[in-house]
Amino acid sequence: QVQLVESGGTLVQPGGSLRLSCAASGFTFINYDMNWYRQAPKKEREWVAGINRGPGITGYADSVKGRFTISRDNARNTVWLQMRSLKPEDTAVYYCNTEDYWGQGTQVTVSS
Repeated sequence: QVQLVESGGTLVQPGGSLRLSCAASGFTFINYDMNWYRQAPKKEREWVAGINRGPGITGYADSVKGRFTISRDNARNTVWLQMRSLKPEDTAVYYCNTEDYWGQGTQVTVSS
């Protein structure tokens, strides 16, 4: 069955960097667009970044553009989210997504 397993979330200071990973299995990874979403406490889940299945075209929410980078390795069935210049408002549970499938999430906390 489809599995998406996120990792890499932790506590980080403002201005710091973090890289999240999502290991995918149970489907033909190369054929699917991949996304990262996040959900902060008491807020709706929001799309953060996406990368398409083919040439790896990427897209970003305005709130993270220029600070976050999404990438994928189709040979390793993995998608990453490199986050830089982190802000307290980036604090959220980050989820990996494709189609109707979601991972369990990984907590990112940005605080001094």
